Amino acid sequence: MMAFAAHYKNWTRIEPDKMTILSGVYYHDLKFDDLEEVTWVDRIPPMVRLNGFSAFEKGKGVYQEFKDTLTEKKVYVFVDNFEQQKIHVITKDASQLYLNLKDSTETVEMFDFFKEKIELQK
Repeated sequence: MMAFAAHYKNWTRIEPDKMTILSGVYYHDLKFDDLEEVTWVDRIPPMVRLNGFSAFEKGKGVYQEFKDTLTEKKVYVFVDNFEQQKIHVITKDASQLYLNLKDSTETVEMFDFFKEKIELQK
C-alpha cells in the first residue's frame, strides 16, 4: 500500500531549461532543448518492462519497445490514467516519454507547454 501511495500521482517541477517528472522512485529530467516532437496518443504500444509497474489505471517506470530490443532505447512511462489520452514526447536522441496527469485539464496544458517549447526552437 505504501508503494502505491508513493506513486499516487506524477509530480512535476519546471525549471528554465527542463522539467523533472517524479513518481515514487521513478523520475526523468526532460530538457526543453532536446524536444523533437509531441503528439497525443490514445494507447501506448506494447512494451517490455525493464523496471516499473502497472496497477489499476497507472503505469510508471522504464520500458523498451519490442522493436528496439537490440538498440536498448528506453521509453519512460508516467501514466496516471490509462483511460485518458497520453502525451507522447520524442526527443532529439529518439528516446520517448509517455505522460499524463490525474487531471486531464493539466495534461492538456502540459501538451500545449511542450508544443510552445518546440516552436520556440524553430
